[in-house]
Amino acid sequence: MQHLKPRLMVVVLLFVAVLGISTFWLQDQYLLLGILLVLISTVPFFIRFEAGKQNAREMVLISMLAAIAAAGRVLFAALPNVKPTSFVVIMTGLAFGPEAGFMVGAVAAIVSNMFFGQGPWTPWQMFSWGLMGLTAGLLQKKSRLEKRLGLMAFGLVWGFIFGWIMDVWYVIGFIHPLTWETVLGGFAASFYFDLVHGLSNAFFLGLLSNSWLKVLQRIKLKYGLLER
Repeated sequence: MQHLKPRLMVVVLLFVAVLGISTFWLQDQYLLLGILLVLISTVPFFIRFEAGKQNAREMVLISMLAAIAAAGRVLFAALPNVKPTSFVVIMTGLAFGPEAGFMVGAVAAIVSNMFFGQGPWTPWQMFSWGLMGLTAGLLQKKSRLEKRLGLMAFGLVWGFIFGWIMDVWYVIGFIHPLTWETVLGGFAASFYFDLVHGLSNAFFLGLLSNSWLKVLQRIKLKYGLLER
């Protein structure tokens, strides 16, 4: 985390604060909260733009990747928890860094929920997918992620982490009374779905990561996009 840029750390902390507020006081304002979180996730990009380090091509690229990620979730809606969205978010983080990964993940969640329905789960999904892209960006230079098996393991683990973050929302909102037994039961109930999500991540990463990374890196180098 020592390599996490201060502005991105502020965005993550703002997400956590808004999630806490929405959970206990603003549960019925989920669409407004989702839009607010999208605006928060763009903070690093607005700062870069004002500093003259951002251009229209980069914003178009991020928007396209978010749209592709959202479309992947819609196309695979018949297969519960098989989420190509996670694959696109991870690849974005690996190719373009944590800021881009976080923004694509957050935007893809709220856009795809235009089809599935917005709800109090939307901000939590935005945070979960955003954090997924962020960690992929932070670990992009690690030797283990440069190998296919390491990348597949990363996707598998994040299938469970994503589910555990969503379980926090479920436990807080729907399980009463809160005891160790009820909390553990709530987390255990999602094990199958988390496993399917993780295995689908590993499958897509194992099958498509090399070709996708080559294309994205070629775009990055050719147009000089999102250079650190």
